[in-house]
Amino acid sequence: MKSWLLLSIGLMLILEGIMPLFLPEGWRNTFKKMITMKGGQIRFMGFISFSLGLIFLFLGR
Repeated sequence: MKSWLLLSIGLMLILEGIMPLFLPEGWRNTFKKMITMKGGQIRFMGFISFSLGLIFLFLGR
């Protein structure tokens, strides 16, 4: 269980770091756009991301 958790956190950090590593300007522009969004829009994006993550976890089992 512990190794599974460490592997998943490591994979998340790798995926989170791809865009700022290879496309720093695109990453910056994305965050500028997010600042102008309303809280509900950001929550909805978080919900979609969370839901897709759960689906991928269940499919990967």
